[in-house]
Amino acid sequence: MLRRVDLIRCAVAVLFVGCTRGTSPEPSATSATPQSSVPSATYFDNTGRDDVLTGGVKMIPISTPKGTFNVWTKRIGNNPRIKVLLLHGGPGLTHEYLEAFDSFFPGAGIEYYYYDQLGSFYSDQPDIPELWDLPRFVEEVEQVRQALHLDKDNFYLFGQSWGGILGVEYALKYQQHLKGLVISNMMMSIPAYNQYAEKVLMPAMDQKALTEIKKLEAAGKYEDPRYMELLIPNYYAQHLLRMPLPDPVERAFKHANRKIYVPMQGPSEMGASGTLVKWDRTADLKNISVPTLAIGARYDTMDPKHMAWVASQIPKGRYLYCPNGSHLAEYDDQQTYFTGLTAFIRDVDSGKTQ
Repeated sequence: MLRRVDLIRCAVAVLFVGCTRGTSPEPSATSATPQSSVPSATYFDNTGRDDVLTGGVKMIPISTPKGTFNVWTKRIGNNPRIKVLLLHGGPGLTHEYLEAFDSFFPGAGIEYYYYDQLGSFYSDQPDIPELWDLPRFVEEVEQVRQALHLDKDNFYLFGQSWGGILGVEYALKYQQHLKGLVISNMMMSIPAYNQYAEKVLMPAMDQKALTEIKKLEAAGKYEDPRYMELLIPNYYAQHLLRMPLPDPVERAFKHANRKIYVPMQGPSEMGASGTLVKWDRTADLKNISVPTLAIGARYDTMDPKHMAWVASQIPKGRYLYCPNGSHLAEYDDQQTYFTGLTAFIRDVDSGKTQ
């Protein structure tokens, strides 16, 4: 039986993490980064940068209806044509679980930015519920873009899970500033996501376990250790992360802010029920004009067929399928994930948009 502390930590998020006990080997970074892509000296040139003293870290003031707060960002590398802003999942997680990008983006010569959204661990954490609102987060991303001097000639926006929702919302309002968009492991309809869980994933579970899980949910016993004892082997280990927790994921788990996550996503670990429950942008995908990569995975909580459909609805859409991946396919199908992601960015940079 898992220790109680493990169970509590595993209850933090459904859209972005899984607490598993497996035997999958650690993937190697070598095959996704060709030798020809070893970064040149210019990649490490910090001339004229205002973040050298802090190792690339910059605290950015964000204006909100409730005052001004600071968010944390960190730049890696230097490439005037390719700058990727990473939007983490949650809401309320941290940039930490995306640290696998360090094994691949530098070798591809990609400049990229870690960023903890307002309320996340490295940024200010005001206890103001009114701030946890999707339109306000969109305006926050725009302020971060301006502060980092990103523009249509170099700005790629990457969003994973909740970050995919935020990225799409940003694109629909501010795509004139974008060069490319990545929607990773996030369906474009929360109702469709809930239906996929109900109609496809749950029927494949042990039905005795599912019945007990449903009873605990009906009673609101989400913090009951038994709830996670059932979910971990029957759901998380199958669809969220199919390997032992890597250290970056472990740290992000530890630092998650449930005061943001629960109101927006909901307390249940099998489906969304918070303020995002009715979110649906399926009818608006045709309005995204920038080159866009949609990433899906075979074992994900998000329907991979839906993710393929998303790519087909965007005029300059492309689909990347991870046959061995789950929700965090950047770990359990790492080679496929980063090979496809870096190829997309290189293609857009060279003018190839399909």
